[in-house]
Amino acid sequence: MEKDLSNYRKSYEKGELLLTNVPENPIELFRDWFVEVDTHFDIEEANAMTISTFGLDGYPKNRVVLLKKYTHEGFIFYTNYNSEKGKAIEVNPNVCLSFFWHSAERQIIIKGKAEKIAENLSDGYFESRPRGSQLGAIVSNQSEVIKNRDELEAKLKRLEDEYEGKDILRPTYWGGYIVKPVEIEFWQGRPNRLHDRIRYQLQANFDWKIERLAP
Repeated sequence: MEKDLSNYRKSYEKGELLLTNVPENPIELFRDWFVEVDTHFDIEEANAMTISTFGLDGYPKNRVVLLKKYTHEGFIFYTNYNSEKGKAIEVNPNVCLSFFWHSAERQIIIKGKAEKIAENLSDGYFESRPRGSQLGAIVSNQSEVIKNRDELEAKLKRLEDEYEGKDILRPTYWGGYIVKPVEIEFWQGRPNRLHDRIRYQLQANFDWKIERLAP
C-alpha cells in the first residue's frame, strides 16, 4: 500500500517573526505566543506539547503531554515516574518539547533538562485534580502490559469503594517534572517556504544568545 503525498501544499501567510521585535528572554516570547494562540485562534488544548526522550532501548520516542505551568525557570508537566518516559528521564534527563499550533502557523522547539519538582508542589497539583483523575493516577501502572480494559475498570471500581468519603493522597510514584531550557527555537510560517526561525541559546553567564536560522 502506498499513497503519494507530494501534491500536498499550504501557503503560510499569517505572521512574521523578526529579530528587531523579539524580547531578550525566550520565556517572554513563549508567554506572548501562548496567550495569543490561546485567545485568538481556534486551538483545543493549546498546552498540548510533544515530549521526546531517549528510551532504555536506545530509540527516541515522542508522545503528547499537557503543559501545566511555565515559569522563568522552565516548563512543568505531570506523569507517572515509573512510566516509560519517567524511566527514560531518570537515565537521561535531556529532553525535547515541541508545540505546533497549526492554525497560527507557529511551532516552538525546546531543548532542556528535566528534573522532578518539589514534592509539596506535586501534592498541591494532585489535590487540585478532579477525583476521577486522582483515582486514575493510582489505577494505571502506566506503560505496563495489561490483559484487557476490564482489568482497569475493575481496579477503578475497587478503589472508588475503598476511597469513598476519604481524601485521596498523591502516590509517591506520580508527580511533576520541570524542563529547564538550554535552547528554544521559534518558527513562524511564511510564504514561499521562507519561514522565520529565531533561536535562543543559553550561555554560561545565563544570558540568551539570539540568532536567525535559515528556513
